[in-house]
This record gives sequence, structure tokens and C-alpha cells, in this order.
Amino acid sequence: MSRTHRLFQMMQTLRRLSPPVTARRLADEMGMSLRTIYRDIDSLRGIGAVIDGEAGFGYTLIEDAALPPLGFEDDELEALVLGLRDVAVIGDPALARAARSALAKIKARVPPRQAHRLQHAVLDAHRFAPQPVIRIDVSLLREATWDEVSVRFAYRDAEGSQTVRRVDPLGLVYLDRSNVLLAWCHLRNDFRTFRLDRMESLERTDLSFRPKRVPLLREHLDRIRCEIAPPAEDRARSD
Repeated sequence: MSRTHRLFQMMQTLRRLSPPVTARRLADEMGMSLRTIYRDIDSLRGIGAVIDGEAGFGYTLIEDAALPPLGFEDDELEALVLGLRDVAVIGDPALARAARSALAKIKARVPPRQAHRLQHAVLDAHRFAPQPVIRIDVSLLREATWDEVSVRFAYRDAEGSQTVRRVDPLGLVYLDRSNVLLAWCHLRNDFRTFRLDRMESLERTDLSFRPKRVPLLREHLDRIRCEIAPPAEDRARSD
């Protein structure tokens, strides 16, 4: 591996791993000695990379707009194309436009050879089942989720009964046949999952639930995993 490629890989590794990244973790990830890691950290700092930390405490890469953008590996580019094309198919109108715009920006900024690969990518995404019609502004729902404020909407269940819900939105999940909101429901005083196509009259409130979103989302996902996992007795029989 050339020194230039090694430095490039170290930058990518620092970006990928949760900071602070210890020298030992970098050495294990990259298959190098600690001495090489320390030397390469110094080299990166010497050419302008802003890397916080020191030996014994771990390192954190501080993104610097003055540095030239790093490129993508071919497989990374394929993954980006596939993911963005899938978002363009399953996302709400605003998200679909953002995905197409992101693809155009990537194509304009990668080297010509990779721009050709992007234009003629061997991977694509199609959904043959029609997506349910969503009548709410999903971008408003995403913003409320990021801002950790409650929302209110009318909801129609599978039997057609309608209720008005105030919920703390925790996250959106795009499934094969429907898109759903994971939330804490104040009407039921419990976690609930709502299909976006059954929601109407969405409005944002001024009620904040910060900083509870992340721990609540983790708890909701843990409960879902427990509900779908087969009991230990059944797993023992299948083994």
C-alpha cells in the first residue's frame, strides 16, 4: 500500500469509526503497527488535517472545509447510487427530489471515470407494488422528529375507526409495502407504530420532549425486536 493510499484510508477510517478512535483501534482496523499510526497521524496534521486528541486518549477527525474532498471507492459509489435511487422510489416527494439532486451533485464532483460508472451503474432500485398514497406533509413530520416536538393528527385504523392522536415522533421507517412512524402515543400512553397513509391533518405543536427521542426510540426498537423474535423455547425446538 502506497503512503498516499494509506493516509487516505486512515482519513476514511477516522470518519467511519465513532470518536475518539484509539491508536490501537486504528492499528487493528488497518493492519499496521502503532508506530506507523502515530507517524501517519503526524503526517496528516502536517498537510492540514485537523485531528484532535493524542496517544492514550484517542483521535477525533475535525472536518476542515479547507481540505479537498476525499473520493469514493467504486463499491462505495455503487452503494450510494443504489441507496439514493431507492429513496427516489420510496421516499415522500421532498425526499425523492433530494435523492435525485444528491445523485446529480455526486456525479458532478467525482472523477470522469466514476461519473461514467454512476451514469451507467449496474445497480438500480424498483418497487413493483404501488406505494400507498400519503396525504400528510412528511417533511414537516421529519422536521418535528429532529426538533423533538410533539405532533397531532387524525388517524384511521385498519377497521376504519378514526381517532385524534398527539404523539412524540421518534423515527420514520420505510418498509416494503408501507411507510410508518415510530412514536410515543399520549392517547394510549405507550409506544405505537402509525402508517403514514392512514394519517391526516398533521400539525406540529409547541410541546417539546427533548432530550428523550433517542432513548425512547431505542426502547421502542428493543420492544419490536422482542415481539418478533421467537421465544427461546421455540428456538430450542428448531435447533
